[in-house]
Amino acid sequence: MSSSSTVVLESEVVPSHPGPRTGPRVNVLVSLNFPDMNGHVADLVRRFTRVALEELAGLGFDWRLVDTSAPLPPLHEVLDTDAVLVLGGGDIDSELYGVPGPVPHEYGVDTAADLFSMDAIRAAVEADVPLLGICRGGQLLNLAFGGGIVPDLDPWHLHKGDYASGLFIDEHVTLDEGTRLAAILGRREWIVRAGHHQAVADVAPALRRAAVADDGVVEAVEHPTAWAVGVQWHPEDDEGSGEDRALLWTALRQAAVVRAADRAGALTD
Repeated sequence: MSSSSTVVLESEVVPSHPGPRTGPRVNVLVSLNFPDMNGHVADLVRRFTRVALEELAGLGFDWRLVDTSAPLPPLHEVLDTDAVLVLGGGDIDSELYGVPGPVPHEYGVDTAADLFSMDAIRAAVEADVPLLGICRGGQLLNLAFGGGIVPDLDPWHLHKGDYASGLFIDEHVTLDEGTRLAAILGRREWIVRAGHHQAVADVAPALRRAAVADDGVVEAVEHPTAWAVGVQWHPEDDEGSGEDRALLWTALRQAAVVRAADRAGALTD
């Protein structure tokens, strides 16, 4: 489904076949709407969110969409789950990473969504809830634990396209040996779908780098002990191969199954 409207409705992103929803629970955090959104970006939000949810539905997840641009639910409801998936969106408020005022090419800033999502990320890691962050979600993971953000990449040609040729491009990334991400994806060299003008700067002290671009830009971070991974690229872009998406979503499901079993065991103790 495509629309010229700049307002994204939940009905436009939920899968037509929601799946059996008998598997582990996952809460999906995404801002369906944010400032500065034009029709092109709105269609990307529709497509990417729908693809992400369709993959979860196909894996049997009992998924729930949490629209962080709508009235926000209590944090404990977001954490009452077996996994959390944080999707991409607009830019993070630059004041949250120490850069006052607007930065070049800044768009889509929603400070309330940033703060809520970071609270959810920290709480998920503390509670051992498996967490996967995509693009902005990966940046928020890094920022939530004290890392930095590159406000505007320059040069940027390896990381994004433009409106004329397409905002998303194929990008080569190399995974770091010994990381959870490398174990999930199975090989170190990947061509992924990218479209970002910001990125992780200094990796948070509590995290470690998990992937890097050819120009040295950080492309993934992860927690060294908790199941918390953030990738800068967009596996949910269905113009890519989808191989990385299937592996990441399946790994999240496997971790969620373990989490669900632990929760069930705690209830019977």
